[in-house]
Amino acid sequence: MIALYVLALISCACAQYTVRNPVFEVMSPQGLRISYTDTNGVILVGLHFNIDTPLAGVAAGQFNIDITDKSGGAFVYENQGITVRPGQTIHYWVLVIHTSGGYQQTEQSWTVPSPTTTTQATTTPQSTTTTAQTTTTAAPSGGISGGISGGTSGGTSGGTTLTGGTTGGTTGGITGGITGGITGGITGGITGGTTGGTVFGIAANCNEYPCDPACDQTVAPCNGLIFEENWDKLDFDRWQHELTMSGGGNWEFQMYVNNRSNSYVRDNTLFIKPTLTSDKYGEAALSSEVVDMWGMSPADQCTGNAFWGCQRTGTGTNYINPARSARLRSVNSFAFKYGKIEVEAKLPTGDWLWPAIWMLPKHNSYGQWPASGEIDLMESRGNKNGRTAQGESIGVDSMGTTMHWGPYWPVNGYAKTHVTRTLSGETFGDRFHKWGLEWTENDMTFFLDDQEIMKADPGPGGFWEYGEFSQQLGPNAQNPWQYSNSKLAPFDHEFYIILNLAVGGTNGFFSDQDTFSPGKPWNNESPTAFKDFWMAKNQWYPTWNADVNNGEDAALQVKTIRVWKY
Repeated sequence: MIALYVLALISCACAQYTVRNPVFEVMSPQGLRISYTDTNGVILVGLHFNIDTPLAGVAAGQFNIDITDKSGGAFVYENQGITVRPGQTIHYWVLVIHTSGGYQQTEQSWTVPSPTTTTQATTTPQSTTTTAQTTTTAAPSGGISGGISGGTSGGTSGGTTLTGGTTGGTTGGITGGITGGITGGITGGITGGTTGGTVFGIAANCNEYPCDPACDQTVAPCNGLIFEENWDKLDFDRWQHELTMSGGGNWEFQMYVNNRSNSYVRDNTLFIKPTLTSDKYGEAALSSEVVDMWGMSPADQCTGNAFWGCQRTGTGTNYINPARSARLRSVNSFAFKYGKIEVEAKLPTGDWLWPAIWMLPKHNSYGQWPASGEIDLMESRGNKNGRTAQGESIGVDSMGTTMHWGPYWPVNGYAKTHVTRTLSGETFGDRFHKWGLEWTENDMTFFLDDQEIMKADPGPGGFWEYGEFSQQLGPNAQNPWQYSNSKLAPFDHEFYIILNLAVGGTNGFFSDQDTFSPGKPWNNESPTAFKDFWMAKNQWYPTWNADVNNGEDAALQVKTIRVWKY
């Protein structure tokens, strides 16, 4: 047992930041200029707006822009391709990334005055703004996850550049940098936390279990709780967005981006929501443009180049990824081995949506996938009507839990550690459910709504014997786990958490042999699967209900994540 003793009481009080109203101007001969006055600590200003169409909540909008460069003391956006007339109304919301946190102002509008005031880009802004009541939340006091006073590292993340100079992307993470922030605390890559402070919302006075007797055993972290996510905000220090078009190695149809239209927090819930690539770049871009996700700064660099994940070129038969979504991972902030994890979530409804809550090894201790393992707490499909050839439901009323393990691809013993559950009279998109795993040195037990659904115990021979790989591959086959002292190898190392929503794919998760209604619009062997999927948009896109409830019926919604250490 190692107890962590902290000798000093350090705290910080972080000032509240109030979001200002941007200034709108009509340019001459045409165009729109929007500026946001720079103040100390502002890193990025994100603008989302519609013209003459109300914009609910944090919807993407007809236009969505991130501004990181300043001009004349302001963050400025100019678009000479926009035409506005007196009396038209711009409905908008603003996201400001400040050194103290992220702040948003929603449900705003500006009406073009009459007669219209025209200006060149360098003219001092004149505008009229209608303001809704705004509440901003400051960063918490106490121990702060972050770096030294004022330090920041951010920029845009998820940025994609189309040939021709169109730059997309959205808000990036902030690393470090809250005034009064402190570095120190807990070993294992967690920055911050001292006596009187918090680490990920948990009192930082114990990091080994059982704790020191002086620690209160009835509350976190002395009751073993080492990780808790209640989504008070989207914490970029904790959750890294993956930025790639690689399709998870499954040739899925989405690109993963960091954009508040695809991943955002509201009412202490994370929403991961799919949108159309054409909403941002236009439909013609799918078959004619180059999409470059390489990025420049650490916050917007592509995270996966495999399968042409960082750059793709659209052609008449080879479309770029027609959907956009998000995949978040805790790889840089949190991983654990042996313990209990619970995740409360509501699943998306919509054809060809593929949500997943899962874990991968922090290090490939036994080699590449699946030799080092994979733990899928939940995978499902958003289709309302889907059945296997045997008549089993595989729609949003059904889900699967799986462990992947094997000496090398494609040898995988997952069939021995896979279970499905189907609801009666409801779907997993109707309400929140809880997925859990109790993981010890001897076995792994999985739960759905506190009911055990699968227990994996490979026995004394470990997963090599349990998988009967010697019989399959011959006596000379190499066992990647032979030098481990644990029968649970490869599940004897730290794993990190992943939350994502994919769309379609050609790996067989949406099998050509299964039956869906409406039918599956692509064949998994087709070289034009991306195009085939997009050409059937009028069939599947209405099932996403994008115009209802801010499109959130099609979102993976995650309420809480908790991890206890054994």
